[in-house]
Amino acid sequence: MNKVILMGRLTRDPEVRYSNSAEPVAVARFALAVNRRFKRDGEADADFINCVAFGKTGEFVEKYFKKGQMVAVTGRLQVNKVEDAQTKQNRYFTDVIAEEAYFAESKASFQNRTGGVGGAAQYDYTEQAEAAAKHHSKHTEQPQAVPDGFFAADDSLDDEDLPF
Repeated sequence: MNKVILMGRLTRDPEVRYSNSAEPVAVARFALAVNRRFKRDGEADADFINCVAFGKTGEFVEKYFKKGQMVAVTGRLQVNKVEDAQTKQNRYFTDVIAEEAYFAESKASFQNRTGGVGGAAQYDYTEQAEAAAKHHSKHTEQPQAVPDGFFAADDSLDDEDLPF
């Protein structure tokens, strides 16, 4: 099975080209900065993963995705081998072929964070997370949305309380 699920921020606006076939197909290339689960010495580590979306998914990415936006992608891993013309050595490139693409933050959150329609301002979520945690601990009966559009988790829930 070859299945990849990623969530991260776009490192740049997607680059889109169309094939030269009788019916042109959109080919969108973009990269995601995906935070690693574990950090080394308090520094934020991220992997920068190249993605390619074809057809309708590529058109969706072209139209709606912007640099700095949090997105989720499902797809498959593909490794391409290319022979270097000068050195005659093989080079390998790994891409995620995006089969599905989703928004992972609200439009309002993205615009508030970036200060407008597009672009990616540097942003620190530490203060927001601390404020949400303090607010949550005081008001556990009513979940409150944190500024990025998600709700704080209710730690008092037990597995038996869940409907699934």
